[in-house]
Amino acid sequence: MPALYDRIGDGYAGLRRADPRIAAKLVAALGPPAPLLNVGAGTGNYEPADRWVVAVEPSVEMIRQRTARAAPAVRAVAQALPFADGAFEAGLAVLTVHHWPDPIAGLRELRRVVRGRIVILTFDPAARPWLTDYIPGLAALDEARMPALDVYEAALGPVRITPLAIPHDCTDGFLYTYWRRPEAYLDARIRSGSSSFRALADTGAGLERLRADLESGEWDRRYGGLRGLETYEAGYRLIVSG
Repeated sequence: MPALYDRIGDGYAGLRRADPRIAAKLVAALGPPAPLLNVGAGTGNYEPADRWVVAVEPSVEMIRQRTARAAPAVRAVAQALPFADGAFEAGLAVLTVHHWPDPIAGLRELRRVVRGRIVILTFDPAARPWLTDYIPGLAALDEARMPALDVYEAALGPVRITPLAIPHDCTDGFLYTYWRRPEAYLDARIRSGSSSFRALADTGAGLERLRADLESGEWDRRYGGLRGLETYEAGYRLIVSG
């Protein structure tokens, strides 16, 4: 059972650390403690500590990086969850649906095994954060991989969708989290924490243009207003079903 993060997950735990503010929003959306299934759980970053959790993760590398405090993990894929109908009261999926080979099948499986609330953190592929001005391939990749927002209601039933603004000092190094720290994108180690950068064959020209604009002050002339913001609406969405 090949998994993407068996190839690109090296060093993930060091770069992708749960941001407590995002974690708090996820817990609030989940509601009172109840048995929880975390699908595409990775290293377990956003698993609440106040409830019983079972994790599903296809990557051996990700499971290997889970700490002793993380929930027990089952190696499986979203589109074939090895649980009975309604086995869990709640479900969670954090920045993972775009990696599922069949997102609709995976979401329907999640709805099958979860009898109550499902909370998903994802990205709106129609959003265009400033980084896409330098690397248009990111926008094309988002459109190709990220399910459109109407997919969630089609698979899960009625949903509530709200923007999730990203704090300027977010500790989790996902793709658009460095919106107020543009220099970070010039660091290959930082970029290695994003599956999108790993998926693009050539970002060199865009990164060189970013470097030049930072040195000349052009980036600050165009986007400097971001330096004074505490949060940025980059396109991330919190989806709640049930």
